[in-house]
Amino acid sequence: MIDAPTLDRIRAETPGIGGSSVHLLACGSALMPQPVVDAIVDHTQLEAQIGGYEAHAARLPALEAVYDKVARHIGAQSHEIALVENATVAWCQVFYSLDLEPGTRVLTCESEYASNYISFLQRAKRDGIKIEVIPSDDTGAVDTKALESAMGPDVGLVAITWIPTSGGLVNPAAEIGRIARAHGVPFLLDACQAVGQLKIDVAEIGCDFLSATGRKFLRGPRGTGFLYVADAWIDRIEPVVLDLYSATWVARDTYQIRPDARRFENWENAYALRAGLGAALDYADTIGMDEIEARVEHLAAFCRDRIATQAGLAARDLGIKRCGIVSVQADGDPEALVKDMATKGFALGTSSPNSTRIDFENRGLPTLIRIAPHYYNTEDEIAACADTLAALVRQAT
Repeated sequence: MIDAPTLDRIRAETPGIGGSSVHLLACGSALMPQPVVDAIVDHTQLEAQIGGYEAHAARLPALEAVYDKVARHIGAQSHEIALVENATVAWCQVFYSLDLEPGTRVLTCESEYASNYISFLQRAKRDGIKIEVIPSDDTGAVDTKALESAMGPDVGLVAITWIPTSGGLVNPAAEIGRIARAHGVPFLLDACQAVGQLKIDVAEIGCDFLSATGRKFLRGPRGTGFLYVADAWIDRIEPVVLDLYSATWVARDTYQIRPDARRFENWENAYALRAGLGAALDYADTIGMDEIEARVEHLAAFCRDRIATQAGLAARDLGIKRCGIVSVQADGDPEALVKDMATKGFALGTSSPNSTRIDFENRGLPTLIRIAPHYYNTEDEIAACADTLAALVRQAT
């Protein structure tokens, strides 16, 4: 667990702390630490002084090292990493590039995120794939026994969101990976909400592909993300989109695709943001993911316990292992309550049924308020948030 002196240092290095608002929405876009801001500004200033191409060339070793940092952070090799604009781009680069024939079943979960499910629906309409939703078990997580039973020769992909955008749930990614490997089925893991709050080892999980963002619990800048492609799969997939970075025009009628995961990138990148992503990875590593995971879990549990004492509020979270996203059902209009909380100095968010439709409809949930503390928050901030929210509910009802 992060000790008091370390927490004081972290808070001192976070410009967003101590201002007019308590930020409790790490699941949306967490507060960046000062070293991340400095890395972005420094590279931007260098571009302004000598030009974008020249700044890239001058900082090339440091920018190339970001691949190594991502790889180290998730237990991969650097040639298995592609740096992209966001988690959705990373996920879609794999999903749309996989050769899924008509009638192929894609197995997913009840808590799958809207962007991913819309992609399923598009390929079902366009390519004739079949979407099969694996039911949840009694805890709310993916029922791995049902997943095992659903496997067959016509299954072409298992695609699961590890931590859903709402519900507090952590799906059993490693057990899902074990089942997928046993049946020779590729496993695409959406780790958008997991990176930065859970310790990750892709070998232990057994995923073939992993997509993630920089802006959430990793505390990097917006406009950054990455994709992991297991070495065994790199040469097996031709990206749906190629350009002069992902491939080389070697003859009039011939191109040659890159031999590494960068085949899923394109030529133009925001290198200042990439520098910020590298700084965010360094920052997380200096604290330690074991310590970060333990503190996030502690603060979220504290939040749920505090919510449970308040009339008019109820945490609607699932799973045995829970994450740093606390989903709260409130008496009253959740959107209005979040706006009122902002005027009281608390940054929260909402999660609506159209973001995780199957889970919301199955459980009959309305729009929920999301409270997502990060390791830089304190118990006092969380307690004040819960008490203030409860007071607003009483006023509204």
